[in-house]
Amino acid sequence: MDDLDRRILNSLRRDARTPYTEIADEVGTSEGTVRNRVERMIDDGVIERFTVTTRTGNVKAMLEISVAVDVDTASVSERMAEWEEVDFVWQVSGEQDIVLVVDAADTRSVNDLITQAREQEEVVSTKTRLILDEQLG
Repeated sequence: MDDLDRRILNSLRRDARTPYTEIADEVGTSEGTVRNRVERMIDDGVIERFTVTTRTGNVKAMLEISVAVDVDTASVSERMAEWEEVDFVWQVSGEQDIVLVVDAADTRSVNDLITQAREQEEVVSTKTRLILDEQLG
């Protein structure tokens, strides 16, 4: 990956629906070059998916989860990624091992997710943070 790839990715991170012609103007290259590089980054696994961020009035939160020392966090993360309200699952360093970023209809739904996480035999503890506001980078 070079600087041009990084600039293309930065544009796509802000809005994945940005037309390749706009990205090309922004980064100073042709639309074909942008298209080819995006396709290559998809093929190489650099771009894993395109997603949508919404402002639905839902409650967004981060559920920070600690698991036992002998637990395979990758398998727990994969299982939790399938939960309906979960947008992202991150394996992280520090006090917690896994962070779920969730977009739930209301606080009751967030609480249900917390309960669901705590019911997993590998989970030792949870900590929840409500996301009050977010700005696009």
